[in-house]
Amino acid sequence: MPVLKEAVPTVCTATAQHKDLPPYPEADLLFLSDLLTAEEYARLQSVRDFFQREVRTIAVDYWNRAEFPFELLPRLAEQQLTCLNSQGHLLAGLIQMEFARADTSISTFFGVHDELFTAAIRELGSEDHRRRILPELLSLKKIGAFALTEPLHGSDISREMQTTATQDGGEWILNGHKRWIGNATFADYVLVWARDTADGQIKGFIVEKGTQGFHTQAITNKTAVRIIQNADITLDNVRIPFTNWLPGTNTFRDANSLLLHSRVWVSWQAVGQQLAAFDVARSYALQRKQFGKPIASFQLIQEQLARMAGNATMSLSLMIQLARLEESGRLTMDHAALAKASCTGLMRSTVALGRSIVGGNGISTDFEMAKIFADAEAIYSYEGSYEINALLVGRAVTGISAFG
Repeated sequence: MPVLKEAVPTVCTATAQHKDLPPYPEADLLFLSDLLTAEEYARLQSVRDFFQREVRTIAVDYWNRAEFPFELLPRLAEQQLTCLNSQGHLLAGLIQMEFARADTSISTFFGVHDELFTAAIRELGSEDHRRRILPELLSLKKIGAFALTEPLHGSDISREMQTTATQDGGEWILNGHKRWIGNATFADYVLVWARDTADGQIKGFIVEKGTQGFHTQAITNKTAVRIIQNADITLDNVRIPFTNWLPGTNTFRDANSLLLHSRVWVSWQAVGQQLAAFDVARSYALQRKQFGKPIASFQLIQEQLARMAGNATMSLSLMIQLARLEESGRLTMDHAALAKASCTGLMRSTVALGRSIVGGNGISTDFEMAKIFADAEAIYSYEGSYEINALLVGRAVTGISAFG
């Protein structure tokens, strides 16, 4: 029987409620959930149940078809997930973790919309932007995208950005290309980052869907995060009002302030991805019988599950400390880079172990693990590759930059 059809335990307690379950069904061996208040814990459980019931159950089908479940948006809006950090950084991170645990693609869609675009409007936009645009963003009636990466520039985008913005009276004229832009095929607003030809600085500009000269082309044949609609963007003399410039964006440092927090969000995704792999591997090991008994009784399987739980627990512990740093205002890009590199490195190992436990069935999405295994590669690469983040940490601990 495919693991997809088995109910996933949603109780995170130290004592098993059923004799056939071990006492730690969710790999929370350190009772880290005790750090939450009763109200926060109830909120987390409610949202987790929603993700497992409404998101996880449809994810494989939409992933296989590389289509986006637009009908999910009203129910997602009801969960009031926008501006999560206002609810506390730890709770926000745990909710982001649980979102990815249910499905990485849809959690990525939401992160791009909320952590990048909506946050940019809220923190760097004008009062008029906040008044006109924010309400429908918060209710998911309008969707945003964040266009930074270019076909030839990713890690070096701050130095080599080729997309330009030229002021022409009361308008800006945008020209250039962007690539791998999540949500871009259907977003109502796209925040395009471009180099101002007047001062050479990188700034952010809102381009609305349907603007003349703005074209998107969906990227197909992906082997990861297939639900999120990534696109190539072409900007051909796109004219927008001068007021579509976000006044809080004057240099790339302003974009970097958003990337700092999105890098933390992606690190929480890496924890959720590990827990997703653990959920599926553990359930499969309890069901799958060989030589007349569940493979969960075999020493090698238990050792693999123990490593998976260990990796996830270490990653979660690191992220909890990052949440403390955020709360105290001490979080830096060095911390975010350490988390991104460390958690995604452990994640790669964890999902590989999970795929191994599911054996040949681990390469079929019918058993869910193949999707989890493939999606991990996207997390490993976006918001700064493992290598780039490792070099940021290396610079922090040596005082020497390895970048050219």
